[in-house]
Amino acid sequence: MSFSDDEIERYARHLVLAEVGGPGQQRLKAARAAIVGLGGVGGPAALYLAAAGIGGLTLIDDDAVALSNLQRQIAFDAADVGRSKTEAAGTRVAALNPHVAVVAAPLRLDAGNAAGLLEGHTVVIDGTDDFAARFAVNAACVALSIPLVSGALGRWSGQVGVFEGRPCYRCLVPGTPPDAETCARVGVVGALAGVVGAMAALEAIKRITGAGAPLTGRLLLYDGLAGTARTVRVAADPACPVCG
Repeated sequence: MSFSDDEIERYARHLVLAEVGGPGQQRLKAARAAIVGLGGVGGPAALYLAAAGIGGLTLIDDDAVALSNLQRQIAFDAADVGRSKTEAAGTRVAALNPHVAVVAAPLRLDAGNAAGLLEGHTVVIDGTDDFAARFAVNAACVALSIPLVSGALGRWSGQVGVFEGRPCYRCLVPGTPPDAETCARVGVVGALAGVVGAMAALEAIKRITGAGAPLTGRLLLYDGLAGTARTVRVAADPACPVCG
């Protein structure tokens, strides 16, 4: 797979990285990533994957841009309010890197359509704030053997994990927590979304290129208020209904 002169200049800082280089950049160009949820996590992740030279992006979200999104969702601007998130983000990605093939899927992902939407992708990033959607994404990724990068945030804290085979996301979260919180109810500092979204993109890039050690089977917990981070290992649940 060859690169144009534009791509060689565009990806120059990757091409000189020992852990990426030409072979890693070729793997990025050949890869397709699906991003489920174009909110605080999915938006920055989409932009950084596009900037990195991912070959294709499928953007999945049935929502429209709201004014309250702009406090943290940097893939949009004021002119996008009322516009489909997939359409607006697709326009932004195309402007950032015209070499990326973008597929907009303005749909709500659920257990019935998840496998069809995600099949054929190299990696999936889940940035949704709905546990039913998260469980559907996880089940589809396990069934299709696709690595899943999961990002979540609220208030001042965020987390990122990578799930591939066992353990899966359902081992970490067996069911919908009875005290599940939403950003609309408890709030979230806007810049935290950029941190978590960028980390999700970084993990996807590492997994695609083979660089370093992805957070496979691990969860990175970031406390923005304290300025600390720690990583914990996720144990496989023998009784997991998805991968057990």
